[in-house]
Amino acid sequence: MKKKFWNSCRKIRAFTLLECLVALLAISGSVLVLSGLTKLMHQQIVVVQDDNTKDWQIFCQQMRVELENAHFDKVQNNFLYVTTSKALRFGKTVTADDFRKSAADGTGYQPMIYGVKSTQITEKNGLVDIQLNLERGGKREFLYEFSNGE
Repeated sequence: MKKKFWNSCRKIRAFTLLECLVALLAISGSVLVLSGLTKLMHQQIVVVQDDNTKDWQIFCQQMRVELENAHFDKVQNNFLYVTTSKALRFGKTVTADDFRKSAADGTGYQPMIYGVKSTQITEKNGLVDIQLNLERGGKREFLYEFSNGE
């Protein structure tokens, strides 16, 4: 009877030790690859969130386009006032964290860059200096010279 049982067990295909080791190696390799990809993706997300260079470049382009055909009016209360087809005002309000374009009376607004802690706008002989202190740290400066002091 023992012989019959032993012979029937031999005919059953078993999972060998070698196959078990190969399976464990494949699983651990897959886990390591997924772990590495997850870390890489996390690093890329952190870099994209911290890098505000692109936002600054877009802001500078927008400001140049807005001021290109504008007539300089004044700098008052840390706001830049210009006139195009209508009177405009550029600056940061006390309650917001963005630098914005609005009508000269302050109505309506178009945010131009977010994450601004404070601003300082000065003008001397047609040269406008806009300094932005960013919430993430750092300071940016935008200079624009109006032609003929305008």
